[in-house]
Amino acid sequence: MIAGYEGLTPRFGDLHNHCDLSYGRGTPQQALANARLQLDFVSITVHGAWPDVPTDDPDLGYLVDYHRQGFEHARAGWEGYVALTEAANEPGRLVTLPSFEWHSMAYGDHCVYFRDPAASRIIDAPDLPALRAAVRGLPGDALLIPHHVGYRHGYRGIDWGAFDAELSPVVEIVSFHGAAESCDGPVPYLHAMGPRHEHGTARYAWRQGLRFGVIGSTDHHNAVPGAYGFGRLAAWMPSLDRDGLWDALADRRTYALTGDRIDLALRVNDAIMGGEAPPADERNVEVAVRGGHGIEYVELLHDERVVHRHDVLPQPGGRGTVKVHVQVGWGERDRATPWEVDLRVRDGELIGVEPRFRGPYPSTVPPAGSDHAPHALERPAPDRVRFTTVTWPNPLSALPAMEGLALELRADDATVLEAVVNGRRLCVPLRDLAEGARSHHLGGFVSPAISFDRAVPETEFAARFDLVHRPGPVALDAYRVRVRQRNDQWAWSSPIWVGPDAPSRR
Repeated sequence: MIAGYEGLTPRFGDLHNHCDLSYGRGTPQQALANARLQLDFVSITVHGAWPDVPTDDPDLGYLVDYHRQGFEHARAGWEGYVALTEAANEPGRLVTLPSFEWHSMAYGDHCVYFRDPAASRIIDAPDLPALRAAVRGLPGDALLIPHHVGYRHGYRGIDWGAFDAELSPVVEIVSFHGAAESCDGPVPYLHAMGPRHEHGTARYAWRQGLRFGVIGSTDHHNAVPGAYGFGRLAAWMPSLDRDGLWDALADRRTYALTGDRIDLALRVNDAIMGGEAPPADERNVEVAVRGGHGIEYVELLHDERVVHRHDVLPQPGGRGTVKVHVQVGWGERDRATPWEVDLRVRDGELIGVEPRFRGPYPSTVPPAGSDHAPHALERPAPDRVRFTTVTWPNPLSALPAMEGLALELRADDATVLEAVVNGRRLCVPLRDLAEGARSHHLGGFVSPAISFDRAVPETEFAARFDLVHRPGPVALDAYRVRVRQRNDQWAWSSPIWVGPDAPSRR
């Protein structure tokens, strides 16, 4: 444990996702059921308003009508949505917040979150200053969190010149739109809305002196909060309740993730993630990472430049504490594949289970009338886990649609994973997975399959380092961490700033 994080636990959630409350698919009840499977906190977001929707473009008439119908549906159902959100809030198990999304060509999109559901409402403000004024006039606390900031200004990318960190202590930098850490970093923007633009990135804003932390969320539209690989966030929380979540967001004790649960801690002198350290010529930096897969490298950035890179080489696995990702899917079929998978650990210990469910893609939605909450997970015994799910073929060879979970095991040469997959019995020795993945098909060529990925040892998925840094004159005296795993899952920490606060923190 790094000093300063005592009493805090990294919790994982999704604060921006959609269902049929406005426009999207799947019910809020299905969304909440999916959230309980793999998240600690969630906000199911309602599309609420778009004051400068481009009505003067005849080619976009279909888009205008689509959004307006969604907004009307959202306003009509707001009272029931808030009641459902309140009823689903279970401190210690799942924390919920109500929210709505406010779109803007001029200022970029913002999601508005309410600490007190009783004070929440959809605000159809004409511009961002009016939205802020309305929020400040509410009887309860609210946050405005910008998202998909990396688009060009004027094309629903953020206007950093109008940014105010008082109501926006954190910014969503990764979702299914892509990652806006930088314009040349991982996870590019591939949505029809366009590519990344440097002036919309977090890197650009930090270099302008703005201070904010970072989060990720899915922006998934199919009632699957936390859909694996689309974006998530972690918050260092003292308690799993609304106050613990709200304070973590306000204090920027957050980091952004693509998918895997990654424990990430950063300390600079006496400040922890999101904090501010007093001026000092010498900085003691500590970093600790515990990943969901093998770590390839951990980078420490200062002044938006990499000043230290900690590489983690592949290690022999199969013994001690290991992680194994079990995935089902693939195939070349025109219909869904249902799965029943029962896993038991023999001559070893099942320490933990991390669900990694994606759900149907917005671009490849299942047929009308099909279930949008196909996942189920249970632990019938300490050495056993069982899950059911439904998969569709991968939309593209580079776009995964598999479902699964990660197992954390205590194993040795005798440990075996026993599996019953759709009635078929399999036996997978951990000594085999120490060498590499093993796959089994349900039938012949191009049939759906299950994969037991390589057993990754703790020496490869956990890393820690400390160093003393003595910088010269810099433009941006701030530190942050970037983590890349070998399965191409990422984590980005909120910065720690050194020196007096910037004007953006009012």
